[in-house]
Amino acid sequence: MADRIFTAALIVIGDEILSGRTHDKNIAQVASWLQVQGIRLAEVRVVADVEERIVEAVNALRTRNDYLFTTGGIGPTHDDITVDAVAKALGVPVIVHPEARAILERYYADKPGGLTEARLRMARAPEGAQLIPNRMSGAPGIRVANIHLMAGVPHITAGMLDALTGTLEGGAPLKSETIGCWTAESEVADILRETEKAHENCQIGSYPFFREGQVGANFVIRSTDADELASCVHTLCDALATAGYDFTPGGI
Repeated sequence: MADRIFTAALIVIGDEILSGRTHDKNIAQVASWLQVQGIRLAEVRVVADVEERIVEAVNALRTRNDYLFTTGGIGPTHDDITVDAVAKALGVPVIVHPEARAILERYYADKPGGLTEARLRMARAPEGAQLIPNRMSGAPGIRVANIHLMAGVPHITAGMLDALTGTLEGGAPLKSETIGCWTAESEVADILRETEKAHENCQIGSYPFFREGQVGANFVIRSTDADELASCVHTLCDALATAGYDFTPGGI
């Protein structure tokens, strides 16, 4: 299955993201983690804490990707409605997961207040779900169908991703090389286009910058095939040199 491209989508849930009060860090870490698993992050949506909108996003994205991830909205408060929305999207009831309840009982046994009704909300899951271990705060993530519900707090999300490492089927990991050039990307647009056209298993991304009073760009070449990647890099460097442009392997 190494030649197959596996894709995932991510739904970032929370009014605080849309208001700008909280800056999302999960998109980047989920995308990076997925690449190592041989899975490409194909699309991302940021959705408010509104059940109907979450349901709509879940049903749209889970059906056209191999995997769907969500971050946010699985905590102890009234506006943590991700579990309810995902259950509704799947057409299954919400239950108190017995294993999740046991985990929370142990975690809160020596903490003030113990396992309150609010904290018990974090044991709720769509029927038929499995748990994603959470070594940081006790409350587990949730796996159901091809959907993975994770925390919104980035370091907790990172721990959940670590627990999932190696458990998902994926294709060949995406490899990349970077070539930097002190030139406007518009000047070498034809070179980039022709190079990519000649290497159908590679993609070239162009990322311009302005530093030290100069315009430049980094060209990132990506492929799942190491030989194709090396060939594309060689072709691009040769074309840049022939056209009289200095370049820097590894990027600027």
